[in-house]
Amino acid sequence: MNYRIITFIIGWVLNFEAVFMAPAAVVALIYRERAGISLLITMALCLLCGVLLIKGGIKNKAMYAREGFVAVALCWIVLSVFGALPFVISGSIPSYIDALFEVVSGFTTTGSSILAEVEPLPRCLLFWRSFTHWIGGMGVLVFVMAILPLTGGSSMYLMKAESPGPSVGKLVPKVKSTAMLLYKMYLGLSVLQLIFLLLGGMPLFDSLTTMFGTAGTGGFGIKNDSIGGYSVYLQGVVTVFMILFGVNFNIYYLLLKRRFSEASKSAEVRTYFIIILASVILITINISGMFSSVFDALHHAAFQVGSIITTTGFATTDFDVWPSFSKTILVLLMFVGACAGSTGGGIKVSRIVILFKSVLKELDFIVHPRNIRKLKMDGRVVEHAVIRSVNVFLISYLFIFAGSVLLISLDNFDFTTNFTAVAATINNIGPGLAVVGPTQNFGSFSDFSKIVLTFDMLVGRLELFPLLILFSRRTWSK
Repeated sequence: MNYRIITFIIGWVLNFEAVFMAPAAVVALIYRERAGISLLITMALCLLCGVLLIKGGIKNKAMYAREGFVAVALCWIVLSVFGALPFVISGSIPSYIDALFEVVSGFTTTGSSILAEVEPLPRCLLFWRSFTHWIGGMGVLVFVMAILPLTGGSSMYLMKAESPGPSVGKLVPKVKSTAMLLYKMYLGLSVLQLIFLLLGGMPLFDSLTTMFGTAGTGGFGIKNDSIGGYSVYLQGVVTVFMILFGVNFNIYYLLLKRRFSEASKSAEVRTYFIIILASVILITINISGMFSSVFDALHHAAFQVGSIITTTGFATTDFDVWPSFSKTILVLLMFVGACAGSTGGGIKVSRIVILFKSVLKELDFIVHPRNIRKLKMDGRVVEHAVIRSVNVFLISYLFIFAGSVLLISLDNFDFTTNFTAVAATINNIGPGLAVVGPTQNFGSFSDFSKIVLTFDMLVGRLELFPLLILFSRRTWSK
């Protein structure tokens, strides 16, 4: 284990976190908020620890899968530990467990909150809270790789550990160039949404925080009613961009390179849009009697389907009062999630497609045992290693999910609350149903349950294995 390169990367992540807090400190200066002092103190602590960790540089730059996974997991933990400090120091969230839950929810782009009301928070902390979504959306280590040539070619292990989906490849030969390209596309889409929001008359502060939540598919709002108080146009803009940020960024790269035929072959993206379309139609029909017009029903159905499948978590209405059929569809969409290689969470559409094809292949094998049938996706054979990783992922996911539901049930809430609370956190959704519905929050859970759900948010964002590997004794052996 190359411990030095891990501490070196953590040091740089802390330095970058201090830089990330600077815009929020500027917001505090503009609005003359004393809470800005808490940001400055945290920035100083991040820089102090960061400089100490990178001091002396690194001699051995060797990095393998083990170091990559451990570095990513520890970086996200350290980032969250320090990121929670401004809320505690300012007194906005006195409990450190609550503050940690809130900031982990931000970085992991979950959007679950322990706050009953968000509007009383200082604007600088509202900005920091939403900005954590944008930082965590594409990935902290992807940003570091885009800026610093830390480990040469071996930094691919960092990208594999942090990027969502069953397999990760490079868009261009160099990992640093791939990371830079991903962030350029991410920034480009973010700026485009910001322009559309401003054109709709949304104030600049609201536009920035809403864009952060949409781009990172996080869902932290700055209003108590989330997005419900804005115009239909603004809600429509958010709907479109939530869905766009749920698309695999490889598709955008292919479109930019005018490789249209290659982009059109993506079974994952086709399935993603088919699921969205079918869900919107079914829910619209089911809830049409609850709204004054079919357009209103379609509008709210499209928004909530886009919000849930992309794991954003914004809300325009209380979908907890919708009929059971519609709520069941939304809960199922929580597990499906967005595309691999997007900023969304969940199991991922690509894994669902691979699992479905695996079932069909097995059924075909039972009927025709002598036939040799390769599992293909987008015209290419899916390697056995990818199929195995998908199966192992699903098994691990189910064990963690079941264990988490069991542990938080000690708080004695109803099954719907417990089940959807875990579904909302491990899939990085935000709201669930019942006690954790779109108009409720997670503040009523005990500290123990909040720790369990915080773990779920981290393990869900990092696709299980980077965090689980920390608990293996063999990880730390020489």
